[in-house]
Amino acid sequence: MKKITAIYVRRSVSDKYKGNNSLSIDSQKADCIRYLENGGKLSKDSYRIYCDDGKSGKDIAHRPAFQQMMTDARSGLIDKIIVKKYDRFSRNMREYLNITDELDKYGVGVISLSEPFNTETKEGRMMRNNLLNFAEFERETIAARVADAYATRSTETGFYLGGCRHYGYTSERRVVNGKTGSVLVPSDRANVIQIAFEMYQKNGVSLKDVIDYFRENNIDTKFATNTGIHEVTVMDRGHLSQLLENPLYVRADVEVYKFLMAKGYHIVDDACAYDGIHGVFVHKDQEGGYFAKVGYHEGLVDSEVWLAVQDKKEHNYRFPNNGKSKSSWLVGLVKCAHCGYALNVYGRWNRTQTKRFRYYRDTGAYNASGCVSESLKTIRPDNLESIAYDAMKKRLETLTIMKNEQERPDTETENLKADIARMESEIRKLMDKLADADEVLFDYIQKRIKELHARKSDVEDKLNSRERRKKSIDTSPLAEPLAHWDELTVDEKHDVAVTMIDNIKVSDETGVDISFSI
Repeated sequence: MKKITAIYVRRSVSDKYKGNNSLSIDSQKADCIRYLENGGKLSKDSYRIYCDDGKSGKDIAHRPAFQQMMTDARSGLIDKIIVKKYDRFSRNMREYLNITDELDKYGVGVISLSEPFNTETKEGRMMRNNLLNFAEFERETIAARVADAYATRSTETGFYLGGCRHYGYTSERRVVNGKTGSVLVPSDRANVIQIAFEMYQKNGVSLKDVIDYFRENNIDTKFATNTGIHEVTVMDRGHLSQLLENPLYVRADVEVYKFLMAKGYHIVDDACAYDGIHGVFVHKDQEGGYFAKVGYHEGLVDSEVWLAVQDKKEHNYRFPNNGKSKSSWLVGLVKCAHCGYALNVYGRWNRTQTKRFRYYRDTGAYNASGCVSESLKTIRPDNLESIAYDAMKKRLETLTIMKNEQERPDTETENLKADIARMESEIRKLMDKLADADEVLFDYIQKRIKELHARKSDVEDKLNSRERRKKSIDTSPLAEPLAHWDELTVDEKHDVAVTMIDNIKVSDETGVDISFSI
């Protein structure tokens, strides 16, 4: 079987705009053919051109012509490969060496027109490897510059910078503040987002309920992927959950600003930029964290609705309704006061199998460190449910009275504000000591400031959540179920309980401590 010479030519997208004609596809082809002719006439069936136009040299996985050339080399069709420069072949040093090692096994040599040294000698191989190292360094430098440029643009502008498509929006080129860029505008699917938020904020409505509503009403929840080829069903529970958490859709105001700050996002804009109109982009920074930037696009959902959804999702995350609520309507809310682990309901039948007794078992007792208290608690689920029900009624009465009176700060809110003030004061004092600190003290102060910032963020999150709940609390939906408590199912009681109660801590020594979330 007669072997042929392969001519491999490649041009990346960036080469196209550098203005270097020597790297054009036609120029590479002409130079390689001229080398093979060497003053004589060349038969067209003695060589084959493999061309990858607009393909990066960082790897071979996305270069179809290169893949075909390697297949032909493995089949024994190729004698040697001609390239204009080694970096046309590959800019990845490790990958290049792997490929040339493989080609050596097939007896296929690689010849570069621009680097005329003999790679059969150790000196020649060293020169080739040095050139490839520089090519790989150049590629990584370009990639770093692109990443830096993207990070800079994402902090300086509210334009849509491309990438993933955002459901409910399309993009249009517009001029904002004298600059031209892409701005997200509501699409014909924007109403799907608005319906999802409005439905999910309500008590007792799950992600599945929202999805079922769309299906039952024949609401199209599909969108084209970035390739524009396939259709993807968006409204599975996982994707819907991500959409409901995205601040892109909120008409962000100062309350949203506080929420994002408490969550640990780096906030690019001042609070005044959160005008209750525009949505927020969340970008990942180069250190693995996240920062928030107010966009030029208008949000689709009011901040009160969006924040109510975030509170509900956070509460559901901490107290999942995992199907065990049938054992007790307080499932997921009851914790051991000593170790903080959940108390699970444990059932046991009497000897005649006519009556079932329920107990609380401390899961912390089975942890590696163990709990100081007994695994079985003295208080029974029946008694605790009765105590919780009475406390919920009293709490509702208190909320109703407070709603009718002039609003005044509660003790818990004032305590949270005092904690924040104390931590801010300690942080300022520690910052003042940094200038005069030696290396050991400097490390200690830095560690302490980091701990205080983390604690302060948690407390601010609780305070903001508490203030939002206090502003938006409506007791009417709770009054009806509590008035007809015995008529409710266990699951219905559970829904009311997780709406009102943050947690219940139980101890045989100190008794029952109920913390309300409203």
